Amino acid sequence: MPARRRLIAAVSLAGLAALAGYAYYANRSVGTVQPAGGVRPAAGANAAAQGPAEVETVTVLAEAMADDVTAVGTLRSNESVVLRPEVAGRIAAIRFSEGGPVRRGDVLVDFDAAVQRAEVQQAKANLALAQANFGRTEDLFNRKFLSQSARDEAASRLEVARANMALAEARLDKMRIRAPFAGIVGIRNVSVGDYVKEGEELVNLEDIATLKVDFRLPETYLAQIRPGQKLELASDAVAGRQFAAVVSAIDPLVDEQGRAVVMRATLQNEGLRLRPGMFARVRLILEERANVAVVPEEALVAAPGDVQFVYRVVDGKAQRVEVKTGARRGARVEIVKGVQAGDVVVTAGQLKLRDGAAVRIVGAGAAQIAPAAGSAKPAS
Repeated sequence: MPARRRLIAAVSLAGLAALAGYAYYANRSVGTVQPAGGVRPAAGANAAAQGPAEVETVTVLAEAMADDVTAVGTLRSNESVVLRPEVAGRIAAIRFSEGGPVRRGDVLVDFDAAVQRAEVQQAKANLALAQANFGRTEDLFNRKFLSQSARDEAASRLEVARANMALAEARLDKMRIRAPFAGIVGIRNVSVGDYVKEGEELVNLEDIATLKVDFRLPETYLAQIRPGQKLELASDAVAGRQFAAVVSAIDPLVDEQGRAVVMRATLQNEGLRLRPGMFARVRLILEERANVAVVPEEALVAAPGDVQFVYRVVDGKAQRVEVKTGARRGARVEIVKGVQAGDVVVTAGQLKLRDGAAVRIVGAGAAQIAPAAGSAKPAS
């Protein structure tokens, strides 16, 4: 009895195996049309039936591109001074508005000058007397009534009187603080009636119609920098706005601590939107180059070994071309070697391409090359 059961189990297992094999081969053959003669299609037939790969392209453009370097800098006034009196005195009048504009030569602060005005009057009187004495002495000398020494003494007294007059007027003038240049005054530190000593700070004056920006570059750029180069300046205080500046001076001394070169540029402060002391980002243009081949960054494909390549479309097929890149400007990359202006390169769909694969251009790239394709004359 046990032998009979083993035989029945073996027959059952064999039957199940036969059914499984039949189902496997039946599933493989479902949907496959066998050609006449039993010959199966080639392995690449399905791929060919799918057609060319759809890709997006752009035309390589020739643009002007600049070699540049970036740095951070500080804005400074074109002219800046803290006004201080040369003599001590009491403030009699303040003739400016804080934060307001002034012209060169405007009187900003008046000191009490009663003593100095009296000295000027005294000097005027002495000068008038000396001139009269000299006139009489000259007349007597011409008529031979006085000697040459008497005439010389009278002339000397006249010169002394003139010098005293000039000294008195200079002392009086120092009792007025004038603007040395046009600009904007700051916040004053004194009031009317204050007694100030010589050298005490009164108010600052800033010329901000033109600004300077000081920044540093590594000494390795020393051979590439020169006065007159252009730069672009941006500040967080004026978002989205760039200002043009020009290098005006290069410090001949290299900072031995940081091995850096100090540079200064000037810019016009239109609308007075920038202020001295602000932080600024500087982009210095070292050299401008014309007709540089430029492609979008997405056209580049990275390969092992620090190699980059693009797919160039020629006669409806993709050609893999290794390229050498240069400067980058945002999302655009300079191509030094590999492609040139006018070439059509793939920007989307590279992952499904291989060298020599047929492609069909879709999107904006198809519209760009359509006129060129349509302009070709048919073969005779």
